[in-house]
Amino acid sequence: MKILVVGTGAREHAICKAIEGNADIYSIMSNKNPGIARISKYQISSENDIETVKKFATRNNVDMAVIGPEAPLEKGIVDALQSEGIGCVGPTKEAAKIETDKVFMRNLFENYKIGGSLTYRVFDNYKDISDFIDEFGEDIVIKPVGLTGGKGVKIVGEQLEDASEAKSYAKEVVDTKMGGYASVVIEEKAIGEEFTVQAFVDGKNVAPMPAAQDHPYAFEGDEGPITGGMGSYSDKDGLLPFLNKKDYDGSVKMMEDTVKAINKEVGPYKGFLYGQFMLGNDGPKLIEYNARFGDPEAMNVLPLLKTNFVNICEEIVDGNLHGAKFENKATVCKYIVPEGYPGKAVPNQVIDVDEKKIGEAGARVYYAAVNEKEGKIYSSSSRALGLVSIADSIEEAEKLCENATKYVKGDVYHRRDVGTAELILKRIMHMKEIGK
Repeated sequence: MKILVVGTGAREHAICKAIEGNADIYSIMSNKNPGIARISKYQISSENDIETVKKFATRNNVDMAVIGPEAPLEKGIVDALQSEGIGCVGPTKEAAKIETDKVFMRNLFENYKIGGSLTYRVFDNYKDISDFIDEFGEDIVIKPVGLTGGKGVKIVGEQLEDASEAKSYAKEVVDTKMGGYASVVIEEKAIGEEFTVQAFVDGKNVAPMPAAQDHPYAFEGDEGPITGGMGSYSDKDGLLPFLNKKDYDGSVKMMEDTVKAINKEVGPYKGFLYGQFMLGNDGPKLIEYNARFGDPEAMNVLPLLKTNFVNICEEIVDGNLHGAKFENKATVCKYIVPEGYPGKAVPNQVIDVDEKKIGEAGARVYYAAVNEKEGKIYSSSSRALGLVSIADSIEEAEKLCENATKYVKGDVYHRRDVGTAELILKRIMHMKEIGK
């Protein structure tokens, strides 16, 4: 079997590693990711150039495509490949609106009475924005309707100082059509601990994966700007130290109800579904969906997968998903990023990665936004690589992962506190403080 993997980063590297040995891998990537390049037949092209991807797929007679990032989903890559008879693990353009159009997502919850929604409103003019913020009287979250690479969301009390700054930013979102829409979503600020549940979906059936917790803030202690994600961890029971089975199951139920609703609205949703939830004192609330694997969370769950990944992909395409089993282990992922990330990183710096030493230290490497040229690895202005360790406990996995970071040299940094006992205790105590 020939499988095309679309995308350039660590998420796609993890997908390719899950396929390796069970199919021939073909890849479209915008830079030469050394991890993907060595195990695939690849072409360096933009994954958003749908015609080029389609020609590469048909020329190589690929049987199936697995779509990594969200941008080509928004552009209709699945629709284009399916028109050529290529089965896709990824939603159609309309089904992908669960991520690419936040209004579609919130309306779905409202119209189909799906539990766990937040109070929200959508606006396209400053007067209504200003009136609502004044009347609401509580902290809020400002979100562009469309895609902004995970960096468009701003929260009062964090990136926004007060209601005045919230009004100004909401106006900016509308005026500049940030995310592609001249409108803005304003939501209540959910209080609690965020967590992620991902699932395989075949249009009807939902096979959930172990829960994980991402760390979006750039610096230790959850300080600094929001990034694409600085690391994540998962626990050996598939839950989290602050997340019990009831709340996990409640999150999965929301995802199942969402898949049913999408099916009624626009047709079957097939691929990976990522639910970002906030666990508060009244249970989990849905913050947002992604229409693909999370990055870094894909690196937590895919190495634990016991069921054959290629078989799962075939079942997703065929609509007869039978479930997925995972090892009962904990994982910790730490992202190595260039100094100055996000926003001020100087690209094209050499990074020395001793994969042999990293492996001996009990970790594995997933390359992200780097470029291999003449045997050397060069940084971009985005995340460079993820290191992942697997063990019987989060604490043990964290120690292995942290030790492995010393074998990456260059003008880089990472969050040393991801997965540490101290940070996890902080999460647990936070949940006790809010009465959960």
